Amino acid sequence: MVDFFETEMALKDAKGIAFDGCHKIYVLMDDAQMAKMATYGYGEDEGSYLLTAEKLSKAEMLDTLERWYEDSCGLRFINGVSTVDGDPNEGFVDLIAQGADWEEDEDEDDYEDEDEEDY
Repeated sequence: MVDFFETEMALKDAKGIAFDGCHKIYVLMDDAQMAKMATYGYGEDEGSYLLTAEKLSKAEMLDTLERWYEDSCGLRFINGVSTVDGDPNEGFVDLIAQGADWEEDEDEDDYEDEDEEDY
């Protein structure tokens, strides 16, 4: 089960949320990120969404994020995004990392049980 605690905490200061309709889910922390997502077509392209904190309560945004996450493909993640001067990649924070809900490889422990004399 995925823990939404970090996502819920980020929503306290969020300006909005965005979803590409497949697996990219963002909590947008400032007006610049809201504007940037709009220029990328979020909310205009079919199946994508750009929702503002002005129109949704924090509880509604959390419910929406949980639904988007549940309905996403297996590559899903939720990132918090803030505008950072310099390297824009520094503005991305994993709230729910990609692969957070992937099952561990069941065969991983198979090699630990084999006798060394077989080699």
